[in-house]
Amino acid sequence: MSKVAVVTDSNSGINQAEAEKMGIFVTPMPFYINEELFLEGITLNQEQFYERLENGVDVSTSQPSPHDVMNLWDKVLKEYDELVYIPMSSGLSSSCGTAIMLSNDYDGRVQVINNQRISITQKRSVKDAIALSEAGKSAAEIKERLEKDKLESSIYITVDTLKYLKKGGRVTPAAAAIGAVLNIKPVLQIQGEKLDAYMKVRGMKQARKAMLSAMEKDLTERFKGKKMELSFAYTCGKEEAADWKKEIEEYFPDYKITGDPLSLSVACHIGFGALAIACSLVEEP
Repeated sequence: MSKVAVVTDSNSGINQAEAEKMGIFVTPMPFYINEELFLEGITLNQEQFYERLENGVDVSTSQPSPHDVMNLWDKVLKEYDELVYIPMSSGLSSSCGTAIMLSNDYDGRVQVINNQRISITQKRSVKDAIALSEAGKSAAEIKERLEKDKLESSIYITVDTLKYLKKGGRVTPAAAAIGAVLNIKPVLQIQGEKLDAYMKVRGMKQARKAMLSAMEKDLTERFKGKKMELSFAYTCGKEEAADWKKEIEEYFPDYKITGDPLSLSVACHIGFGALAIACSLVEEP
């Protein structure tokens, strides 16, 4: 039986300390603040990032260099027979396509899983890969399972400011200005590869209600009868995150709710104050 390692990137929300506890490996996603390079969880933590964001710095993201990705793979393969690499969705970054290209030089020992996940749904894929590996599945078998069920997840997210969506070209400057005046909060969704609009509402309270209602519909219709993990994510303060968790728990009392901060490279695109809710299929080994 092959010894299979699980590798992901920090867009999964898994930091280096948690990765060590889980027995996996994480590629830190690079991003820039005022054109200075930082690595998530390595050279800058969550608190430091948001402190700088409050000061109006210019932020942007990048993908890991091929050299860094292959260095980590080579290190892992000294201890393991094979590895599965679970990067963020190919619809949101070119890093997945780059990884697939790089894996061609590893004679099948590296299997890149393109299952259209990010953040808490990507973390669910990591946990599933660990369980499948422990059950004796090969890297190729894990890839097949997770890609087969790649659309068995759903994310809804709302942002507190339109500033970063405007910068990324997802809303026009005029729409951002009007939205700020009218307190418009967009609710966005990820139902596969890309981030799409779901609806617009007035105020964060209505945005929360819209996300809960949308998730309820998914769980009772689209994913009816399936074992789903329900989770939340955020770029807000811990107190607001705790309130959001409590609201989800009251709305879905039959679920154990898990949650994590959104990765810094995701926060670069949405800013501080965002909330998300997600569900993902739990793979049975």
